[in-house]
Formats: sequence, C-alpha cells, structure tokens
Amino acid sequence: MKNKLYYQFAGSCFLLILTVLGYFVKSFPKVLQPFDQWVTGLVYNANDTLTPFFLWITQFANPLTIIILFLAILFVLLFGKQYAEAIWLSLSVIGISGVINPLLKLAFGRERPALEHLVSEHSLSFPSGHATASMILYGSLIFLLPLFIENKTLRLGLQILLGLVIFTIGLSRIYLGVHYPTDIIGGYSLALGWLLWSFPIYQEKRFIWRFQSKQN
Repeated sequence: MKNKLYYQFAGSCFLLILTVLGYFVKSFPKVLQPFDQWVTGLVYNANDTLTPFFLWITQFANPLTIIILFLAILFVLLFGKQYAEAIWLSLSVIGISGVINPLLKLAFGRERPALEHLVSEHSLSFPSGHATASMILYGSLIFLLPLFIENKTLRLGLQILLGLVIFTIGLSRIYLGVHYPTDIIGGYSLALGWLLWSFPIYQEKRFIWRFQSKQN
C-alpha cells in the first residue's frame, strides 16, 4: 500500500496523544483541569431541549448496540467471503474496544466527573469506552464502505454521516455528565491509532490472500 507510511505515521501521532493524556491523567491530573472545565462548561447540559437527542445518540455506542451491529456486519462480511475484512473488524472491535480499553481504564483509574449523570455508569472514566467503540466500529465502516458502494457521492455522504455519529456520541458523553473531554479525546485517539496503524496491514493481507486464492 503506497500510503502505508502516512497512515501509520498518523496512527502513531494519535497513540502519542493517548500516551501524553494518560501520563497527565495518572501523574498530573490538575494540568488537564482548565481544558476539561472549559469544554465541559460549553457542553454540559448546554440546552435542556437537547437531552432526548443525546440520550438517543449515546445508545449507538452502548455495549449491546455495538455487539449487535458488529455481529450483523460480521455476518455480511463472512457471507460475502470477505475474510480479511472480517478478521480486521473482529480484531478491532473485540481486541481494542472489548479488551484494551477496559484494561486501560483500570490502569489509569480515573474517576468520572463529579456532575449529575443523566445516564447510569459504573466503570472508570479514561479513556471513554463509548468514544473508543464508536470510532472503532463506525470508523471501520468508513474504511470498508468502498467495498460495498461504488457510487462516490453516496459513499462520501455515508462516510460523513458516520463521522457525525462518532462526533456526536463523544459530545453526548460530555453533555450527559459522565466523561471529561479528555476522556473522549483519549478514546478517539486509541481507536484512531489502531485503525490507521492496522488498515495498511489489512490491505496488504487482503491483496495477498486474494492473489493466492486466484492462483489456486
């Protein structure tokens, strides 16, 4: 893949952002307070009329929703014999969202904001599980859409829509009082770091496997 270095450099940058944020969360949390308080002040319950919308959109990254959508997409990929895509998606959702994110939460041990929570949450705060899961699942779809949709205009429209879903899910977690903004950035950075690093590798494996299958 000719753009492999660019993808992996960008992925490294996002993983660096996660590392830096994690360092401050663990060792110097007060350094992050001005930024978190400023953004939270802008977003948290900014307009009560938006509460139903954010309660609705946040459900698109709830564990049950992610599992159902993941299994549905996995079935479509396996049915279409898109095995490289199925493996990449599975590693992303199960490995990063299901295993790495919870382990990082335990490692950093950040408590949730001392605000009124409009949804019930019991896990730790950094990095955000909803931000990670939404970026992993819907971000993977952004990369995979060219497999299913040839029309460039329709494909771009759906990719923009998925991007907006990812962004508003992150926003909803701040609005609902269950995450600091840096939790959201951390979750996005973890997911983007993985997606950008692994996407070129998936592309290479996909090409090799398709070539070998034709040879056979």
